[in-house]
Amino acid sequence: MRYEFRLAELLGHTPDRRKRPGTIKAIVEYTGLDRHQVASLLKNEAKYIPLEALSRLCDYLVEHGYASADELPGVLFSVKPEHFWELLARRRRLEICVGVRRPDDKPETAWVVASDAVLLGEVLSGVTTLGGTDKLARTQPTTARDLPTHPEHMRQTLVWSPSINDAGPAITRSNKVYESFTSSPGDKALICLGSVKSNPIVDRVIADTFSAEPFQSDDDVSKASERRSPFFLRYRDSDPHVPCCSAGLQLSKTESADQPGIYYEQADGTWKYAGSQDSALVFYVYRESLGRLEMVLSGFSGRATRLLARTMANRSEEFWPPVYQENYLQIGAFIVQYDASSDESEQDDILRTDEVGNPTIIPLPREAIARRMER
Repeated sequence: MRYEFRLAELLGHTPDRRKRPGTIKAIVEYTGLDRHQVASLLKNEAKYIPLEALSRLCDYLVEHGYASADELPGVLFSVKPEHFWELLARRRRLEICVGVRRPDDKPETAWVVASDAVLLGEVLSGVTTLGGTDKLARTQPTTARDLPTHPEHMRQTLVWSPSINDAGPAITRSNKVYESFTSSPGDKALICLGSVKSNPIVDRVIADTFSAEPFQSDDDVSKASERRSPFFLRYRDSDPHVPCCSAGLQLSKTESADQPGIYYEQADGTWKYAGSQDSALVFYVYRESLGRLEMVLSGFSGRATRLLARTMANRSEEFWPPVYQENYLQIGAFIVQYDASSDESEQDDILRTDEVGNPTIIPLPREAIARRMER
């Protein structure tokens, strides 16, 4: 949740100099607060407010009849809408796609990994509650926000995760699911959970965004700047090495990627390693004219996936606004770095859903996206 400071709203303060007769001066003289601090609070730009300053403001509001004592300080704060979750919730149809693992001899015992299940739960919570702000938003005055805030139709789709020996069935199923989604009419959204290692439809989404051929490797490009995707998942040696435009074993013919994990392109065209295998990707593309939204929520490791679920729950507003907007096209691309796990981790750590991991959220530079959209 993100809160807004409603001082200007309570006072009826307006940015128009002709319509604000001495508001700042009056507050400063009564409270003794700094003029610049008061101006920042009126603009809702202050990053923090000391309790002493908050107390003085409350006294001013009571003394001048703008609020009663029993309403304060709560009436000074309101919840800012979660634009990230709204982008999903406003779609009429929502499809969530999860990768399924299976033993070769008994398909009926197929399973979804625990980390993906945790992430799925947070996505459903975020969409149906607007990240916890829906109930509060409905108490606000009538606005465009009174439009429906939940999809009319939700469905879950399963695709096969690639196996070490044969990725063919997984690719075939992914193509079928993706083509069914894109060809269906109406306003819709597709959320793909997991990386290409577990959910190959992720590569269809990325390839379609950057006009690439899905399930074709870019490892043999002359230099990394020629990769069609501005981010790259370097497989572990033990992973299924599915040919993908967004994954592989090296950045280019001449540039290695020694550590498994996520790499991304910077504004100057150089590539950077996300720092550890406990890293994640949040990627979405919204084609407004088509009413079509596609999203990838991808942790490189199982721990990163569980940590990403937690980040989606309490810091989702940092994945907004999109890093690239042009001609009714919006693209969000964010790398999330987490602290490396301790060597002393216990067996039950995989069951924890409350670990935070000290996330660092890095928006990809607009330049990295624009270079590919302009090719």
